[in-house]
Amino acid sequence: MTKRALTVSEYVQRQWGDHRTGLRYGDLELTHHQVAAGAAARAALLAELLPRGVEPHLGVLLDNTPEFPLWLSAAALAGAAVAGINPTRRGPELARDILHTECRVLVTARAHLPLLDGLQLPGVRVVVTGTEAYERLLAPYEGARPGELEATAGPVSPASRLLLYFTSGSTGAPKAAICTQGRLAAAGDSLVTHFGLGPDDVHYICMPLFHGNAVIANWAPAIASGAAVALRDRFSASRFLDDVRAYGATYFTYVGRAVQYLLATPARPDDREHRLRTGFGTEAGAVDADRFAERFGVRLVEGYGSSEGGAAIQRTPGTPAGAIGRPAPGGDLAVVDPETGRECERARFDGAGRLLNGGAAIGELVNRAPNPFEGYWRNPSADAERRRGGWYWTGDLFFRDADGFLYFAARTDDRIRVDSENLAASMIENILARWEGVTGVAVYAVPDPVTGDQVMAALSLREGLTFDPSDFAEFLSAQPDLGTKMAPRFVRVLAGLPVTATNKVRRGVLRGEGFWSGGAVWWRGPGERAYRPLTPLDLPGALPPTLGAPPQTPVRTPPRPFPL
Repeated sequence: MTKRALTVSEYVQRQWGDHRTGLRYGDLELTHHQVAAGAAARAALLAELLPRGVEPHLGVLLDNTPEFPLWLSAAALAGAAVAGINPTRRGPELARDILHTECRVLVTARAHLPLLDGLQLPGVRVVVTGTEAYERLLAPYEGARPGELEATAGPVSPASRLLLYFTSGSTGAPKAAICTQGRLAAAGDSLVTHFGLGPDDVHYICMPLFHGNAVIANWAPAIASGAAVALRDRFSASRFLDDVRAYGATYFTYVGRAVQYLLATPARPDDREHRLRTGFGTEAGAVDADRFAERFGVRLVEGYGSSEGGAAIQRTPGTPAGAIGRPAPGGDLAVVDPETGRECERARFDGAGRLLNGGAAIGELVNRAPNPFEGYWRNPSADAERRRGGWYWTGDLFFRDADGFLYFAARTDDRIRVDSENLAASMIENILARWEGVTGVAVYAVPDPVTGDQVMAALSLREGLTFDPSDFAEFLSAQPDLGTKMAPRFVRVLAGLPVTATNKVRRGVLRGEGFWSGGAVWWRGPGERAYRPLTPLDLPGALPPTLGAPPQTPVRTPPRPFPL
């Protein structure tokens, strides 16, 4: 068995002399040796481009093209850190991301140059891939070897920074989480062992490489095991299966609504004709995971790991339906009341699987053990918030059953409290996802007219279908595990749910858009079973004060504390 490397740099160096296929992108095919050689040339160039005495940081503003993993490998060899720059960001926000991470070199492509027009980026050298000027820059370093480079910031070690990746939080400026070479190498090794990955596997990367998921959960285990990588510029549900077949892919990762998009594509007789074995990710839900396995013959493994590395849950044999798993080795995870810090009650369920004590069982997941969280770049207040009282606070709500299995409830920002009972938004979403024709579900809180919250659900339907309120009400009444307080008071039907660049539903946008910002809204009053369209004639007393009437003119109203 090959000895595990302590750094990503060492794994990149091991590719030298390996003439098996290492990277595929369309018709382009590079061997592992060619990848290592290309990385060495770029590392040598980077050493020349970075001014002396500055943080060795470079920004990468690219789609999933071969240049992205080449520059990741180059940074590892050079002892530099890559900040993945999100191309969906614009104007001052985009400039802020680049300058906040102190990038002195920005690698991009012609297609993204318009994003930089008019931005003030003092001290930032912009390098444009795929140009003659770029080839001239690289030419003097074509003979570089990965083991002969002098790192830009001293010898490479497990403590050398490698990633500064922005978390995809829904509020405030994104925080740049630090990931060192040692942590990334260890994460790759762990996934190789957990999934039995090896050098004959092909890792299909369609999630964006500027995000931690694609790098930590897909690229890192590929270089740790010597597997090949196959790239798609950006996720495409319609091209997914064709790519999987063409590349012989065996493993992929997903986040957000990617699985729902795949299930929404028309079924084909050859849906199971491929080599794909495993998908690993988050937010697919038990219903969609079962549908995916039935249709494509591929096992989806739902996992949990905070982007910052502070807590991880692994699925183990015997994990109940709906649960994520138990704490990963070395973790001391607890579900606590965020106000008192006391551990919450263990969850109790009835025979139908309904959570009986949500008010007492749902709390924030914390890790009380030493953990590999390495902090945020230049953000001590965010560090302190995560490390309160010596624990790592995930910012996610969970509950735990009597056997120690952990269940995801919601993000703390998506907390729902109805009649003094905490509800698990994810459980409601999993139930609503069973309704035939639904392609996307988002459940979130809207303010109750008296106190607490009411449940609102946003649904997207398969093309050509319309919302049938009677059928939906019948469906709800037939679900044995849908508690009386879990049934949505309001239902908004949209052509598509708003998502981030990583396909995560933007619930904050849905809350902020209000009832009168597009899409039909249906509701039912207290004690009622049937849904009816929400109109301005509905009694104000039955609705939260800010929801009782639409604007008188078709314009967007200014924000309010509860802009619904």
